[in-house]
Amino acid sequence: MTTSIEAEVKVFLEQCKVSGDSAYNAIKGVLERLHNVDTRVDARKLLTAVEKYVQKQEPGVDSMSLYHFRFHDLSLTDYEGFRENRQSLKLLELPSIFIPEDWSFTFFEGISRHPDTGFRDRDVTELGCGNGWVSIAMAERWLPRKVIGLDINPRAIKVAWVNLYLNALSDDGLSVLDHEGKSLLDRVEFHVSDLLAYCREQNLTMDLIVGCIPQILNPDPTAMSKLVSENASEEFLYSLSNYCGLQGFVEDQFGLGLVARATEEGISIIRPTGKLIFNIGGRPGQAVTERLFSRRGFHIKKLWQTRVNQAADTDILALVEIEKNTRHRFEFFMGRVSEEPISARTAWAFLKSGGEISHGLSVYECRLRMPNQVKTISKFLNNGFHDTRGALDLSFKDEAVAEEKIPFLAHLARGLEDLSYFPHESPAGSCRFRNLIAGFMRIYHHIPLTPASVVILPSRAVAIENILRLYSPRLALVDAALTRWLPKKWITALPAQAHIGTNSIGSSKSNNSVTVVEAPRRSDLVVQLLKNLKPQIVVTSLADYEMRTSTAFELLLNATASIGARLILDMSEYLELSSLPGTNGVLQYLSSHPMPLHATVICGLLKNQVYSDLEVAFVMSENRTLLNALAKAGDVTYGRTAISSQFYYGCLFHELLSFQLPERHTNEQRLPREEEASEYISISRSTAEALSGVENVNLDQRPPTICMDFDENLLQVPAAVKVSVFEGFARQNISDDEIDPRPEILEYLESTFGVPHSYTKEIFLSDTSTSLFTKLVLACVEENGTLVFPMGSCGTLVSVAKFLEADFRILPTKVSDSFKATAGQIDSFLTGIKKPWMYIPGPTINPTGQLYTNSEISEILSICKKYGARVILNTSFSGLEYSENGSWKWDLKQIGTESENSTYAVAILGGLSTGLMTGGIEFGFSAVADAVFIEAFKDAPTLSRPHGTLKYSIKKLLGLLVSQKFDDLVAGLEVQKKILQHRAEQLCKLLKECGWDVVEPLGGTSMVATPSAFYGKCVKGESTEALCSENIRDALLKFTDLSISSSSWTGIPNYCRFMLGLTDEVFAASCRALLRFKELVL
Repeated sequence: MTTSIEAEVKVFLEQCKVSGDSAYNAIKGVLERLHNVDTRVDARKLLTAVEKYVQKQEPGVDSMSLYHFRFHDLSLTDYEGFRENRQSLKLLELPSIFIPEDWSFTFFEGISRHPDTGFRDRDVTELGCGNGWVSIAMAERWLPRKVIGLDINPRAIKVAWVNLYLNALSDDGLSVLDHEGKSLLDRVEFHVSDLLAYCREQNLTMDLIVGCIPQILNPDPTAMSKLVSENASEEFLYSLSNYCGLQGFVEDQFGLGLVARATEEGISIIRPTGKLIFNIGGRPGQAVTERLFSRRGFHIKKLWQTRVNQAADTDILALVEIEKNTRHRFEFFMGRVSEEPISARTAWAFLKSGGEISHGLSVYECRLRMPNQVKTISKFLNNGFHDTRGALDLSFKDEAVAEEKIPFLAHLARGLEDLSYFPHESPAGSCRFRNLIAGFMRIYHHIPLTPASVVILPSRAVAIENILRLYSPRLALVDAALTRWLPKKWITALPAQAHIGTNSIGSSKSNNSVTVVEAPRRSDLVVQLLKNLKPQIVVTSLADYEMRTSTAFELLLNATASIGARLILDMSEYLELSSLPGTNGVLQYLSSHPMPLHATVICGLLKNQVYSDLEVAFVMSENRTLLNALAKAGDVTYGRTAISSQFYYGCLFHELLSFQLPERHTNEQRLPREEEASEYISISRSTAEALSGVENVNLDQRPPTICMDFDENLLQVPAAVKVSVFEGFARQNISDDEIDPRPEILEYLESTFGVPHSYTKEIFLSDTSTSLFTKLVLACVEENGTLVFPMGSCGTLVSVAKFLEADFRILPTKVSDSFKATAGQIDSFLTGIKKPWMYIPGPTINPTGQLYTNSEISEILSICKKYGARVILNTSFSGLEYSENGSWKWDLKQIGTESENSTYAVAILGGLSTGLMTGGIEFGFSAVADAVFIEAFKDAPTLSRPHGTLKYSIKKLLGLLVSQKFDDLVAGLEVQKKILQHRAEQLCKLLKECGWDVVEPLGGTSMVATPSAFYGKCVKGESTEALCSENIRDALLKFTDLSISSSSWTGIPNYCRFMLGLTDEVFAASCRALLRFKELVL
C-alpha cells in the first residue's frame, strides 16, 4: 500500500520529468510550503523522501537528465570551524543555475584565510550567490549576524532558499541550532538583485561584501539586454553566471566592467571599517585587476591565489576581439603548470585544438583607505556625474599625497554638489579662505589676527609688484631672490645720485620708473644698506638661522622705522601647513606685539604634496590703508585671485582647524588701523585717484545684503562644467597635450568670430582677461602710445590705465547710439593722435549690454587700420547674446590683412567665464600676431597663469561647446540666455516705472540706467543732501541695502550699472529694493 508521502514523491518526480521549467515550478511549489511555518515540516520531509527515493530506487539514473535537478552533498569536513555533526552541505542543483566548481571553491578557500573575527557578528552580503552554498557555509562556520545572498537570476534565489531550508532543518523538519541557539534561518536570507540594488533600496549597510562575479563579455552583445526573469530560458539564466554585458566603465575592455560596477556600488554600502572580498580571474593581468580597486580608493590585500582550468562552457572569443582592437594582452597558460603566459588568441586556438588552458585566480580583500572621504567622492560621481568616473584615480604610491588629495577631492565633490553656481569673491579674497588663514594663525601661532588683516593675491610676485606700484618709491631695496619677478627696467636702471642717501618721503614720478637695488639675505647686511642708501621700501626675507628668534625681525623693524622706510617681509619658506607646525621669529613676535603700520608680511603658498605649481599668496598687515589699496589694486590689475587655488589651500587649512575646539582659543583680536599722515612714503595721488573707481572691496566681510555690483554670472552652472572642474583636479599623470586648450581656443575663435587659424601666432593664457589687459597697457606705455576708450564700454579698465599711468583718452559716445562708438566717431577722434591704441569690446559691450554687428566691427577695424592703430578687441563679455538670428556673429576673416601702416595689429582678448558659464571660475586668453603684443606677454613674469587643472577643464568645455555635441552644455547656455533676456525685460520695465531712463541691453549680464527722476530730490523724512550722480549709489545702499555700480564705475556720466546674472532670490530682492527706494524718494 502506497503512503501519502510516497504518492507525493511520485507526483513531484513526474512533474519534474516533463522539462526543466516544470521541475523548477515543482520546486517553487515546495518552497512556498517551506516559507509557511504551518507546512514547513512536511515540505522538508518531502525533500528528504525525494532524495532517498532517487538514491535508493534509481541509483544508476542521472537525476539531472531525467528529473532536471539533483541533490549534491558538498563536503565541508576539511574546513575548520564547522560543527562536528555538519560533515557537508546538502544542495539542490538545477540546470539553469551555476553549479559549484573550481571558481567558487577557490573563492571560499580565499575567504577562509580571512580571520574569523572578520565575520563573527558582522553583516555580510554575497554577490552572485547562485544556489547559496557560500552564504550558507559562511553562516555555518563564522556565525555572522546576517548574511544576505544576492543574485540577478530569480531561479537561483528560489533554489538558494530551498538549500537554506535543507540545511537549516533536519531530515525530520526540525530546526538545527548552533551554540548561540540560532538556526541558519536566523542568519541567512536571499533576494533577487542586480548587484547591490537590494541593499540600496532597503538602505542597508554592510561590514563585508563578498562576491564571485562574471568577468567575460558575452559573445552575443544582444543577449545581456534581455529581460531577466524566472521564465527566461535555462540557457540564458545559466549564462548569467559566466558572462556579463557592457557596464559603461573603462574596465569593460578587460571584461571587468561588472566587477567595477560592483566595486563602486559597494563603496556606498560598506561601513567605514568594512571590506570587499572578490574572486578575480587573472586573465587581464594582476596590474589591471589591482588598479581597478586602487584607483577607486581601496587598499588591496591578496588573500589567496591559485590556477584553475578555463571553464569549458565559457567562450573566450570576446577576449580575443579585445586583443584584436587594443594593445592589451590577456594572460592564459598551457596546462596548470606552465610559467609562460600566452595571449587569448593563442589560448583560444590551443583550446579548439583539444588542448587544456588555465588562468590565475585570486581572492582580493579591499578596504577604503579614507572611507568617509572616498564615500563622499563616490556619492558625488553617482549623483549625475557618471561621465567623470573614468577620470578618477585615487591610487597613490606616496601616502602623504593620498592624505592631502583625497580629503581635498571630497571637499571639492561636496562643494560642487551643493553649489548651483561658482561664487563671486571679493578682490580681497574669499571670505572663507581669509577666515581660515586668520584662524590658523590664531590657533596654532597665537596671533590675534582677524580676516580683515588678510588680503589674498595670486602669488607673492604679484603682491610685491603691486605694493611697489602702490607707493612708487624712488628707491626700493629688494631681496635678490625676489627680483626675478619684477620688470626688467626696475632692476637694470641705476639709482639716481640725488636719491641715494636722502631721507625723502616723496614718491617717484611714475610707478613705471621704480628703481630697485638687489639686497642680500642677511639682516645685518640689509641694515648696512639701509643706512647708506635710505630706500623708501625694503622687500626682504631672512636667513634660516635668523628665523629661529625674533631678534633679526625686530632689528629690521627698528632699522626701517629709523629711516622712514616700509618693510615688506617674505615669510613663504617658513610657514608650515601642519598640525605640528614649527614656529619662527616673525610669528613669535606677532603673537605678543601688534604689527607696526610700516610692516607687512607676505606668504606665498606653494608647498603642497599634490599640485606642485598651484600657488596663492596672502598678505598680513594691520595697516588698513594699505590692505584696502592692495585689494583695490588687485581688482584693477588682475581681477580676482583664482577661486580654485583659494579653495584648495582653504581645504588644507580646514583640515588643520576642523578638530580644534574654538572656545579654547579666544585670544583678543587685533583689528587693522587706518594710517594717518606719517614720515613713511604714502600711496601716490595718481594711484589713489585710479583706485577710487573700485567700489566693491570690503575688508570687514560684511557685504551688502543685496549685491548687484559684481561681474560674475551666478546663474545655475550646467553639470558639464562641474564635471570638467572635478576631472581637472581628480586626474593624475595628465600629459601636456591634455592641459593645452590652445587648439580649442583657435577653433572657438574661428567658429564664433570667424578668426582664421592662420592669423594667430601666439596664444597667451591667464587666470583672468584683466591680467592680460594689464600687460597690454604696459606695452602701450613702453611704446608711448595713447589708449582710446569709447565712453560706456570700459568700466574699471580706465582705472587700469590710470593705475599704470598710461596716456589715455575717452572717446565721447551718445545715448542716441546706446553709447556705442561708431566708425565715424572713431575716425574723427583718432585724427591727430600719435600711436593710438584702440580698445573695442564686442560683440557684447560691457556694461551697456549693447552689441556690435559684423558690419559695424568691420567698419571700425577699417578705420583703425587707416590710422595704424593697435586694437585691443575684448570678447570677454560675449557669449550670452539674446538674439537667436545670429546678427551679432562676426566674420573676421580679414582681421590680419596687410595695412599700409605697419603698426596696425589686433590683439584678441577673451574671458571664458561668461560663454562657458563657469561663474566665479575665470580664465583669460589673448590671441596675437604682432611682435609688440607677443613681447608684452613674454616679458611678464608676474602674469598670473592658470593652473593645469583649470586648463584641463577649459579645454574640455571648449571642445564640447565648439563641437555642439554635449546637450547639457549647449542647452545650459540657451537657458541662461533666456533667463537673462527675461530679467532684462523685467528690470527695464521696473526701472522705467521707478523713474530711471534705461538703455535696453541686447546681451550679456549687465545693463545701465540713469535715475533722472531722482536728481535734486531727498529721501523723505531724512536730513540728507539732494540726490545726484555722486551719491545715488550710497543712498541706495544706506536705505535699501542694495549695492549697484555708480557712474564713476561705468564711465558714463549719471548712468549706473545693474547686474542681471543673479540668483533668483537676489534678483527678486533687488527689484523690491528699487521699488522701496522709489517710495522713499518720489
